[in-house]
Amino acid sequence: MTSRGDEIEERSMQIIEEEVGTSKSNYSSDEWMVVRRVIHATADFDYVRSKEDSIVFSSNAIASALLAIESRCSIVCDTDIIPAALNKNAIHTLGLKCISRISDPSIVEEARRSNRTRAEVAMRAMQDQISNGGIVAVGNAPTALYELIRMVRDGNVKPMLVIALPVGFVSAVESKIAFIGTAEDHGIEYISNRGRKGGSTVVASILNALFKLYIQNRR
Repeated sequence: MTSRGDEIEERSMQIIEEEVGTSKSNYSSDEWMVVRRVIHATADFDYVRSKEDSIVFSSNAIASALLAIESRCSIVCDTDIIPAALNKNAIHTLGLKCISRISDPSIVEEARRSNRTRAEVAMRAMQDQISNGGIVAVGNAPTALYELIRMVRDGNVKPMLVIALPVGFVSAVESKIAFIGTAEDHGIEYISNRGRKGGSTVVASILNALFKLYIQNRR
């Protein structure tokens, strides 16, 4: 980023701090860094103010995320948009691998043959990467989150962190509520919300914030 870009970003963060005020008091300093990045990416203060749409963290979500990054985890995504929106320099510096298989011809064919969504099939196909200390990032498809729920309940996977923010009107809310319940029952750390809002760019902003937090803590 150029010095002019840095100035604009810094001023944006100042504006967010001024407008949020005491609403950030429900978050730790590290959690607030993540939520502030979401607001910066969306200009939407519901992510801190709304009962349904506010970002929620499990008790050890940040610590688990940083440990996964330290271990050079795979980041399994439900859409190609998330990898495209991540900080490429951070990905390279941290030695991370970001995976989306939603567009793989084999996934498309299997989804057509089995009458399932591509998101379901792709999530199942990335089981090994999830199991090996992975981070799962769901920003688009509730069906991907439901498939992850099934995998967790069956004992097939236990990711280090799940960022669960599928967006929309059909099953988005229900899938998040179901996932949070499953995550708490199975000891899985998560970052999510309980409303309709979310999306791939929101999930990418959370990941980028976690990368920055890790790099800052490492210094």
